[in-house]
Amino acid sequence: METKQTGLASNFALAFVLCASLVFTTNALASEDAGKKKADEVCAACHGPGGNKPITPETPRLAGQQYDYLVQALNDYRTGVRNNAVMGAMAKPLTKKGIGELAAYFSRQQGLITKR
Repeated sequence: METKQTGLASNFALAFVLCASLVFTTNALASEDAGKKKADEVCAACHGPGGNKPITPETPRLAGQQYDYLVQALNDYRTGVRNNAVMGAMAKPLTKKGIGELAAYFSRQQGLITKR
């Protein structure tokens, strides 16, 4: 009898994990899509399509940057911790969700590849 209950508990746990994974993956993809839309509308003007072709050597390449770094940088521009007139103005209206969406999108793009 214990074996049957243990098997049911294992099946339930597996089903729960699979459903949670599906929800997380769906949310991550939706977040990345929203980030792409925002990036195409605003960020691409300076950072290029996908954050991969900056218009000047001083403009950073965003593609392939770490998610946490991008979130921190955008928050710092938004709050004025990092002082840049252009980025401050761009980041000021962003919400926490919008910052996460942009970071999700740019962090999943192929960045600069260097050869050794």
